[in-house]
Amino acid sequence: MRSDRFFKNEHLPFVEARHSRESTATYKPHLHKTLSIGAVEVGEVAFTIGSGKTVLAPGSLAVINPEVVHTCNPSSQQQRSYLMLFLDIEWCLQVQQSMWQVDSFIEMENAKINDELLYTQYCDTMHKLMNDAIHLQEKEQLLFDLATGIFSITCSPQKIEYEQSEDITRLKEMLANDLRRDLPINSLAKDFAANPYTLIRTFKAVTGVTPHAYRMNCRIEHAKMLLRQGLDIAETALECGFFDQSHFHRHFKAMTTVTPRQYKVNFIQ
Repeated sequence: MRSDRFFKNEHLPFVEARHSRESTATYKPHLHKTLSIGAVEVGEVAFTIGSGKTVLAPGSLAVINPEVVHTCNPSSQQQRSYLMLFLDIEWCLQVQQSMWQVDSFIEMENAKINDELLYTQYCDTMHKLMNDAIHLQEKEQLLFDLATGIFSITCSPQKIEYEQSEDITRLKEMLANDLRRDLPINSLAKDFAANPYTLIRTFKAVTGVTPHAYRMNCRIEHAKMLLRQGLDIAETALECGFFDQSHFHRHFKAMTTVTPRQYKVNFIQ
């Protein structure tokens, strides 16, 4: 049965996503003001962009520059399931400026990317965007990683050198506190008057991990302390910013190899 689901969040205003299943709907030629990236999960479509035509099937990405007329319609009215990502150009420019010395958005050179690994990364990112039990900071990091991968393949200006930021210590302190909150890096960067994605790259160069991974480690370390003190597992999950016990359980075991309950029982007197 056909279904359509959309993602839009006021705290990540630069992105919109769509997941359509078992659709036979057809589009008139149209354009978007965003950078649009699409993929077919099931079936295939006739992808027309400008004067070019090709077939889009699982394993490839369609990359559509802003204000370029295109259509992606099913072949012979067969059902297809597909994903679409729409990225604000100003956000894309920020990501590109974290990679290269550029003053304006660089358009993509390729309308179709045949790369299985990038396709898998794209689909994983899209499904996590749609998952309400994923922190916004993780979603933002996934989008940044995906965008840099796509930009690296489709455009290649001169790379820039990064200087270590004096703000990293302060950022680490911010990430380690107020763990109940969901903190997109875009909002944190306002406190530093910095390009958020240059901040991500600098942070990882200094610490070896992304801000999201660092904050998740802080959550787990704080959870271990609370469990040792005898706090209930459900309360611990809430106090450390997890959505529910299953979300807490998954991340705790991934980092400690034991469940919260298995960890806690060692400290029960």
